[in-house]
Amino acid sequence: MLIGYGRVSTADQNTAHQVDALSRAGVPADDIHIDTASGAKASRPKLDLVLGTIARDGDTIVITRLDRLGRSLLHLVQLGEHLRQRGIGLKVLEQGVDTSTSEGRAMFGMLAVLAEFQRDLIIANTRDGLQAARARGRKGGRKPKLSPDQAEQAQRMYDEGKHTAVQIAEILGVKRGTLYGHLNKTTVGARPRARKPTPTPPVKSATHPGPLAITCPSCRHEPTDRNQRWQQRQDLATIWLRLDDDGHVADHRHCANCQPRQHVHLINCPLCGDGPILTGALAEQAETSTSTPEPARQWLIAHGWRDDPAHGLICTDHSSSK
Repeated sequence: MLIGYGRVSTADQNTAHQVDALSRAGVPADDIHIDTASGAKASRPKLDLVLGTIARDGDTIVITRLDRLGRSLLHLVQLGEHLRQRGIGLKVLEQGVDTSTSEGRAMFGMLAVLAEFQRDLIIANTRDGLQAARARGRKGGRKPKLSPDQAEQAQRMYDEGKHTAVQIAEILGVKRGTLYGHLNKTTVGARPRARKPTPTPPVKSATHPGPLAITCPSCRHEPTDRNQRWQQRQDLATIWLRLDDDGHVADHRHCANCQPRQHVHLINCPLCGDGPILTGALAEQAETSTSTPEPARQWLIAHGWRDDPAHGLICTDHSSSK
């Protein structure tokens, strides 16, 4: 099955050229999808639709030019690898790329080399620029949400274990994701358990066994007293995402005893600051990209998250209200 995809930068631009070219290539009119989006970070709902729900093993996505598909060279190569793993072909009409042929695959291989070179060059230039700025007494980046004294207070409260991360964030007037960004990463998930200050709240999660479940599904640990049971319910309310051996995204629940002790990356809903935590290869991909890794993005969409034009990916609480 052939699936056509095109993109224009503004609503004033004419899509006829791309639609006609895709039609001549044999793509049915009902299977041609056009986005109106510009810029490297623009939302592309039609592309998400094609990648997430339409394209299947054996299908071929047809585009007129490579720049219609990828947000950047690196994103284009990542998309090509994603399609290859799913058994989906890619055909580029004006540039003669067809991944069903050995020549087309070789061209994508060369693009991968160029993308890696581009990434290394950006990293090197950024590093050189930061070093030069520091030598002149300048500091880059956004102004931190917490002052040094507040960050020290947050770390101390977190290490003491008398408050949950949500409570500390509320005390300091920031979101949970912002709090985690100021904490020492080696202490995340390794602190003492907080005491129960209020009646036990129910766990709100579609995939969790329910508010009465206190046995950790990952290590089978069972708390022994009331305070520990309350804290374990809080820990099990967090979703941890990682890639399994087959390259698929797997979601896990962990208690404080078995939470991953490795680099993590938080996905925050921009409206409420809540979301899952990426570990392993997914966390590494997130740190080297300006957007959510595609496998994690597809998992979020499949579990009710929605790509909102004004805010980006928003969680199920806000998606369901639309």
